[in-house]
Amino acid sequence: MKDLLKVIAQGLVENPDAVSVEQDEPAEDGTIVLHLHVAEDDMGRVIGKQGRIAKAMRTVMRAAATRQDLRVSVEID
Repeated sequence: MKDLLKVIAQGLVENPDAVSVEQDEPAEDGTIVLHLHVAEDDMGRVIGKQGRIAKAMRTVMRAAATRQDLRVSVEID
């Protein structure tokens, strides 16, 4: 799951080397929280106008997690 999020984010930003993803331990309900870190200049590219790109990334990650019987939440830091 981390790799998928990283590949998606690297395709959006100007500085793909600055993209990193950290994964928290699963919560009590089994939800895995992924923290996406990008360069400060690329933050707007990842979030998008009115959060549309961020929402689309979260939707793709949720769909991929469902296929693996997981629950995923994406935080953009």
